[in-house]
Amino acid sequence: MFARLGRSVVAYPWQIIAAWVVAAVALVALAPSLSDVTNSDQTEFLPSSYESVQAQEIADKAFPETAAASTTIVVKRQDNGALTEADIEAVSKAAQDLQSKKIPQVLSVVTTPQMVSENKKIALVNISLNGTVSDEPVMDAVADVREALPSAIKGTGLAAGVTGQAAVTVDTMDKFSTAEKVVGIVTIVLILTLMLLMFRSPVAAMLPILSVALVMTVSNALIALWSKAFDVQISQELPILLTVVLFGIGTDYILFLLFRYRERLRKGDESHEAVRTAVHKVGEAIASAAGAVIVAFAALALSSFEGFKTMGPSLAIAVACMLMAALTLIPALISLVGPKVFWPSSGWKKEPKGTLSKAAGRLVAKRPALLAGVGTLVLLLVSAGAVELKQSYESIGSPQSGTEAADWYETMQMGFPAGATTPTTVYVTADAGSSLNSRHLDAYAEELGKAKGVGVVQPISAGPDGQPVLYKMDKGGNTAQFDLLLAEDPFSSTSMNAVEKQVRDTAHTKAPQGTTAKVGGMTSAFVDVRDATSRDLGVILPIAGLFILLILALLLRAALAPLYLMVAVVLGYIATLGATTLAFQIVGDEPGLIFILPMFVYLFVVAIGTDYNILMIARLREEAQKGLSPRQAAEEAVEHTGPSIASAGLILAGTFCALLFSGLTMMVQMGFAVAVGILMAAFVMAMFIVPSVTALVGHAAWWPGHGDAARPEKDEDPAGETKKEPLPAQVS
Repeated sequence: MFARLGRSVVAYPWQIIAAWVVAAVALVALAPSLSDVTNSDQTEFLPSSYESVQAQEIADKAFPETAAASTTIVVKRQDNGALTEADIEAVSKAAQDLQSKKIPQVLSVVTTPQMVSENKKIALVNISLNGTVSDEPVMDAVADVREALPSAIKGTGLAAGVTGQAAVTVDTMDKFSTAEKVVGIVTIVLILTLMLLMFRSPVAAMLPILSVALVMTVSNALIALWSKAFDVQISQELPILLTVVLFGIGTDYILFLLFRYRERLRKGDESHEAVRTAVHKVGEAIASAAGAVIVAFAALALSSFEGFKTMGPSLAIAVACMLMAALTLIPALISLVGPKVFWPSSGWKKEPKGTLSKAAGRLVAKRPALLAGVGTLVLLLVSAGAVELKQSYESIGSPQSGTEAADWYETMQMGFPAGATTPTTVYVTADAGSSLNSRHLDAYAEELGKAKGVGVVQPISAGPDGQPVLYKMDKGGNTAQFDLLLAEDPFSSTSMNAVEKQVRDTAHTKAPQGTTAKVGGMTSAFVDVRDATSRDLGVILPIAGLFILLILALLLRAALAPLYLMVAVVLGYIATLGATTLAFQIVGDEPGLIFILPMFVYLFVVAIGTDYNILMIARLREEAQKGLSPRQAAEEAVEHTGPSIASAGLILAGTFCALLFSGLTMMVQMGFAVAVGILMAAFVMAMFIVPSVTALVGHAAWWPGHGDAARPEKDEDPAGETKKEPLPAQVS
């Protein structure tokens, strides 16, 4: 199959390149923009079986006017003193002024005496918006409010800023947009720099930039079309991940082809023949490696959390496009350019002597037990850090540091609990044949206020006697709403645990007789997100692992080798989590690792990291088939495949390191984790553990098949003829 493919690519390079260009142009013209189908609200990806979603459904029916998005203006004195009566009156006039401007999508601008803190340090103004926080008109409205605010408080001696969920969403989206550009630039610079260092050729350096950019255009359009066709939303993290994934694995596949192409040139092959042989020999490994990644990503479709369910197939589509390009577009380009792909360097003409890979190969052949043991011990020691792993949701829901929403959220805490802008809402609905009783609701509010983690039950308004009213009723008198302000950051583990256990338990058990209570709000939603992702982790990881194991078994026609390859990969996964936990929780003193990290480390490190194991084990089999002993095969495999694995590992890790420049906590953690995991996969597992164990196991590695059965040292020409392998020669 791959021999015929190599022959076709060399025969029709211009047609193949033209087909890719035409496909890209046509898809861009037909498909919507990827940004049109992305969503920043993680809670919208939850299925309806979760309590927070059920609570939101009650809110939509009973209180449609408050179910819309909102944002909050935080007001203080410029000297940080207590607000005077005149200041409070100025806040009220500022709210009226903003209301009178009739800003599009702004439904109401409200402040009340209950929205002034007890210490008089802070006053709040609540703004209701028409739409959801991720709607573009709503985000535009937040920008308009921010623009109009300075004139509304001019000359009052007050300072004010905008925070709250809509403002947090706007600032987060801006950060993601900036991060996408920064990551793209850093990724391209890293790839150019590393490729120039490896090949000393601007042509080779530009090959992944131009080809992957074309593939990204095609894949983005296909993902957008798929999203529209099935009416699904894509998580906002996808565009950034697509950049690093496509440039990372795309460059890997290009390196696999270039290194084998250069090796064949050094053996005396003519350029077109070298391209055909490269596709023939490396094509199966690339297809198997990409297949493992595609299967792992596609397994996310089994997720109950829609964010994973749509992101997995999206990434799988992108990797499938990259696989097709690696087997068609890239070889076609190399076929046209020929050895000039290495211009102006002439290092491709001769085999280097005394290389590190040659020394590593000799060491593996001489001391396989020692290297396998040391490598495994290193991974086990690093894995110990995973025991301390904690999950965090703060970087998802909380304001991003360095933004206006974050600054004024911190200012708000001078007078209000941390949860003031993100209340946890409790909805009590009368069962059929029952009714709500005000005396019972007052007692219920008191019980809710006693729940652990609750700072205060927020007053809705003042009654005729001046006493605060702690709930509001719908028009039919069947549903009551209570707003609970949490004492700590609503997205901290402490608050989430309190809502999951104490608040929900109190809401359910203390609800008046004949009523049903549901707990909603962002914190409750993220409790459900946590449950959904934990469930998904337990389901998807073993299923994805099983399919990767099957792909390895099909590639190697063996049972034992795939098993120890998977053991090594899983150990690398745990070690990656351990290293990341040590770096961010223990050294960096962060509250935990972003909740999606274990899932994505598994997908990227296990699936993509398996590429290197596949390339190494395929070369081990190839060398064994030449009649070499297991140790000799390991030596040759490490010497010849080591440089491509090392180079690919460095570049892929480098592309994920680009996420360190994103300025987003979740992306920084993900970039660090995947980069460390890829480096361990390349330099510890693929370079030393896998060849060392294979050398020790020997023929049994290929049980029950005979994949290492010796064959005459010949090379099957893709045209169908069999020719004698020429002696190594220098190409002039």
